Amino acid sequence: MKKTLSVLVGVILLSTNIANAKEIEIKFAHVTGGTTHPKVVASEMFAKRVNEELKGKVKVSLFPGSQLGSESQILEGIILGDIQMGAPSLSKLEQYTLKFRIFDLPFLFKDINAVDRFQSSPAGKKLLSALDASGLKGLTYWHNGMKQFSANKPLIKPSDADGLKFRIQSSDVLKAQIEAIGGIPQKMAFKEVFGALQTGIVDGQENTWSNIYTKKFFEVQDGVTETNHGVLDYLVITSQDFWNGLPADIRSDLDRILKETTQEANARVNGINQSFRQKIKDSKNNSTIVELTSQQRQEWVNAMKPVWNKFSDDIGQDILDAAINN
Repeated sequence: MKKTLSVLVGVILLSTNIANAKEIEIKFAHVTGGTTHPKVVASEMFAKRVNEELKGKVKVSLFPGSQLGSESQILEGIILGDIQMGAPSLSKLEQYTLKFRIFDLPFLFKDINAVDRFQSSPAGKKLLSALDASGLKGLTYWHNGMKQFSANKPLIKPSDADGLKFRIQSSDVLKAQIEAIGGIPQKMAFKEVFGALQTGIVDGQENTWSNIYTKKFFEVQDGVTETNHGVLDYLVITSQDFWNGLPADIRSDLDRILKETTQEANARVNGINQSFRQKIKDSKNNSTIVELTSQQRQEWVNAMKPVWNKFSDDIGQDILDAAINN
């Protein structure tokens, strides 16, 4: 009888513990809207997998489209513990470390595959820990794609940009890049870009095909020049306190799911961007896609490559060499 009672008490206690087990909520915030953007696709894939495979243990709630603020505000929210995960542009991390300036250097990476090789290399993986001192933790890289220039007139030569105002992210590297071609850089939040282009506050901008199409920038620009001069990527990020405070098994499962969805999402990026490029080409707007000859593109390389020397000390020559060799 005592044994039976003991077993019964054990079952009741176990049931109570299960009932009282609190599901971990992960608020995942970012600034991108729509349904087809690479960041949106990747975040939805990650949330779906976690919510299905870790049901009852972890729930990922997505807050896209700047619902929880700008990228700077999201980063602050992660540090404070109000938000658990985000995917800011690498250019937005300058206030925490200068190492990620490597990704803003113009014409460093030939294509997105070169970016992928570097990020998968020992040097690229080591960069994930560059934020540790700030209380943030880099988990993985998500691709958006290679950047193109657009403006209120077609840009063929670097000198065509002379005197034009270009919207840039808050990055000193990008500021130097625009100045190298005679342009006037204007740091501006992503959500303000369309209105600024439409009203003439700025004359041009740089972005991926996916951003140029989904945010309708091409509708208020006369030309998009296919330069592939830089990369726009994101860092999936959390806080040290949140990540280290997770149960070991949960942390392991989240890491596994994130790696698997990252690989799948990044593999789709080339196709996504090419489809948006074609949509811009097929549109009835007046925006022309300028395809540079190899000689014309080399003029852009020659004009902008000196920017590398200005920031090599911030980045570290070892990291720069690793990127060049990938």
